[in-house]
Amino acid sequence: MIIWSNISPHTKYRILEIIPGLSIWLTFFLALVLSFVVPLWVIYFIIVFDFYWLIRVVYVFVYLIIAYVRYRRDIRVNWLAACQKIPKWTGIYHLVVIASYKDEIEIIRTSLLYLTKISYPLDKLIVVLALEEREGAEAQAKARLIEGEFSGKFFKFFWALHPKDTPGEVAGKGSNIAYAGRQIKKWIDAARIPYENIAVSSFDVDSCVHPEYFSYLTYKYLTVANPTHTSFQPIPLFNNNIWDSPALMRVASNSTTFWLMSETLRPDRLFTFSSHSMSFKALIDVDFWQSDIVTEDSRIFIQGFIQYDGDYQVTPMYIPISMDTVLGKNNWESLKNLYKQQRRWAYGVENFPFMFWNFFPNSKIRVWPKLRYIWNQLEGVYSWATAPILIFVLGRLPVWVIRHFERPEIYNPVVSNTPNILNWLMGAAMIGLFISAILSLIILPPRPKKHTYLKYPLMALQWILFPISMIVFGSFPAIDAQTRLMLGKYLGFQTTKKVRKT
Repeated sequence: MIIWSNISPHTKYRILEIIPGLSIWLTFFLALVLSFVVPLWVIYFIIVFDFYWLIRVVYVFVYLIIAYVRYRRDIRVNWLAACQKIPKWTGIYHLVVIASYKDEIEIIRTSLLYLTKISYPLDKLIVVLALEEREGAEAQAKARLIEGEFSGKFFKFFWALHPKDTPGEVAGKGSNIAYAGRQIKKWIDAARIPYENIAVSSFDVDSCVHPEYFSYLTYKYLTVANPTHTSFQPIPLFNNNIWDSPALMRVASNSTTFWLMSETLRPDRLFTFSSHSMSFKALIDVDFWQSDIVTEDSRIFIQGFIQYDGDYQVTPMYIPISMDTVLGKNNWESLKNLYKQQRRWAYGVENFPFMFWNFFPNSKIRVWPKLRYIWNQLEGVYSWATAPILIFVLGRLPVWVIRHFERPEIYNPVVSNTPNILNWLMGAAMIGLFISAILSLIILPPRPKKHTYLKYPLMALQWILFPISMIVFGSFPAIDAQTRLMLGKYLGFQTTKKVRKT
């Protein structure tokens, strides 16, 4: 008999990496086998499962509507005026780290131009452009050009060139911004700015901030109970190039926005995602973003949670950061890039073994928060991979088996009415798609002149593609990511190329 204590730490960690992928493949295997062995049981399960997901859809969209109301409320507030009522606000600086790799200079320039239009005083902004040495001489050429344009706009403007082929690192955003952060720390130490007085924002290169973003962030930073023990998560809108992107890209991007927006009402479930902000003091305490993983954006929250013995949280910000939808030079390239982006996001499953490994040895973290975050992580990636396929594909299999193999002994009214029941449940869930279609139109940026008004109904009708999007760009990349982790075929960081036609 194998005793757990006799297993090497590496093997134990590998077992934890195997659990998510094994669970989804076991689910599919049992669904297939049981559909032939005990199809009636599977039919009952599918009906209950679909009804459960209908309930989840209802409460998610209730949360979404409430979050949208708060979003509309907060983007209209003069947050600088609110800050000015707090005596300490003048001492708060903002460090903005923008990661870039092989991005067109116009993408970088646009994001920096948005920074120059914020309501918060620009002499309180420290901007760092984090570039990669592996990009070659072009990276330095872009950096010098951008520096010439923007160095006088902010309190300080820097650029950092992350060395290539650094041992122990995964070449990607995490290692890039961690290097930039350590470089800027030297200047901050020399300038003697207290770490507690700096809020650091990690932005993707396509992040275009709302004019009130940093005023809102400052207000939140000064009014939360403990800003050092808090990350701040804005609402990601993928609006920069949405008028030019194909329908499937728009559906996938809006689905991400709506899910994350609904999660803001449940901060105990929130992780940091993509562009986010936090205290520079906390960033120092956790020793910056991890350099050897793919999903540094969600991991930084977990690092803070461990560092502060569970006393760390994510505070939602009902204000947008606009980013790009996935877009390639043609539709096929766009689809491939979308799949890779979704797979990279789904690779957040690498957080599960890390959380399990680090939470339980820490007796200072209360048991319930440990279990809650581990469960939320595991259940989230599991449902991401399995639910669409169980609902849209495998749900019909046991009925087909009963009819095809003519098994009258188990053919009863439930079996004969199962397609109708499932269609009714699907129809009820269409309410969610209707709400999504309306909201997706409301949050659209102004229509470019090259697009006619006929594009609006197409933007609404695109939601009929939701089932395809959920399976092809939801389940499949999630299964791919978890299977890679299960097999030890670790995923490197794959940058999503930013393309804009306008």
